[in-house]
Amino acid sequence: MLKAPVLKFEIDDPASPDVTPLIQQLDGYLAELYPTGNIQPVPLEELKQPNVTFLTARVDGMPVACGACVSHDDYVEVKRMYVLPACRGLGLGKQLLEALENVVRRRGDKVIRLETGTAQTEALELYERAGYRRCPPFGEHHANSRSICMEKVLA
Repeated sequence: MLKAPVLKFEIDDPASPDVTPLIQQLDGYLAELYPTGNIQPVPLEELKQPNVTFLTARVDGMPVACGACVSHDDYVEVKRMYVLPACRGLGLGKQLLEALENVVRRRGDKVIRLETGTAQTEALELYERAGYRRCPPFGEHHANSRSICMEKVLA
């Protein structure tokens, strides 16, 4: 009899040997979407800072998706959301976003912001369905025709 796969979300080290290939795939994906380089990936060292919580979604121990929460003074920013292409369309992105929001809620933070690119239509749809609304650029983000900033206030 076949055993059902087990999906688990956990706080992880973005530099661990089984997670770095996932981040490298994300970087390659973004480089294909934005070949002019106007959307820059977050360096690995920034993901290891004390104000960052990095989550992976693992199926039977194998990382298939990732995302990070970066705490700032008055908001938390979601960064580095990625789902392996073979796992897309299964609702994993929605579950990962909810897991990240739960991390934020447990900390007592209320405002979540993110920046995504205009070429990432699936991501934009995910965020809009989850209640994120467009907002002006924030933090280190500046007005960019290939970039969209969004935010959500948690209840």
